[in-house]
Formats: sequence, C-alpha cells, structure tokens
Amino acid sequence: MATPRSLVLRVNRQTHVLSVDPATPLLYILRNDLACNGPKYGCGLGQCGACTVLIDGVAARSCIVPTAAAVGRAVTTLEGLGTREALDPVQQAFIDEQAAQCGYCLNGMILSTKALLAANPAPSEAQIREALRFNLCRCGTHVEILRAVQRAAVLQREAVGAGSADGADRFDSAS
Repeated sequence: MATPRSLVLRVNRQTHVLSVDPATPLLYILRNDLACNGPKYGCGLGQCGACTVLIDGVAARSCIVPTAAAVGRAVTTLEGLGTREALDPVQQAFIDEQAAQCGYCLNGMILSTKALLAANPAPSEAQIREALRFNLCRCGTHVEILRAVQRAAVLQREAVGAGSADGADRFDSAS
C-alpha cells in the first residue's frame, strides 16, 4: 500500500483536502470519505455502470479511476445534480416515467444520461441505446429508462430555453 498523500478533490462544487493513497479507487473515497452514496459498488471492474460519476462532464466508472486522476477536475455525483426542492430534469424524468424497480442501476443511468444530453441535447433512440449500453439493469426497466431519457431531453431543453439561471447552473456539471 502506498503512503497516503494530501490530495485536493472538487466534488459537487465543493473542495475537499484528503489524505489518501492516490491509487485508491475514486469510488471508495466518494462513498467512505465524502458520504456520496449515489455511486454504487457493483462489479468493481468498470463493467456495470453502478459507480458512474461525471468527471469534467464525461461519464466515468469511479471503481476503476484512481483518486489521483480526479485531482484538478470537477467530479459530479448523483448528489450534485439537483436538490429535493429542485430536481435536475434528468432526475425528474426518471421519476415521471417510473424508471426504477430496485434502483441500483439508476445512479449510472442518470449520470450517463446527463453526459449524453450535454453532448447531444436531442438524441435519437439509437443514440440513447448506444450511450446506455454498458449500464446494466437487472430488473428489466429498459423501456421505462428509454422513455425517461427521451423525457429528460425535452425537460432539459425546456429548462435551458426558459433561460433560468438555476437550470443553467445545474446543467454545467463542470462548474
């Protein structure tokens, strides 16, 4: 085990100084040190998507990203998207479409959707399927998830079109 070093992480728009082994998977630091429980431990191999976070707005599997790789970058977890009072449009769409059974995959589905919609605000069904193809859902809510992503695209475009400063802040995951 390497000697812990002082690392500065920016997670959900807050700066944290932590003494950790730089090779520790980011997922462990997020969950154990920063109490971000959105990202889940699924496979530990970066294959299921349960641990997905956004790093500078790009979906990343935090179980295989060394913590040192997140230094100097903006990390966003599920907790950093919206609030109970003002859900992010993607979160609202997943609720509206009842796109969950057990919910274990939702963290990855929602954050992968955020990354997709940041790159492509009006994705086709094929583009949605491609973007989510490595996020596993064992409960079979694929149809509802697909509808939720389609609804999220509409809600997000409406929020951005309305010009709300509140909405604009939430959509910029790197801020």
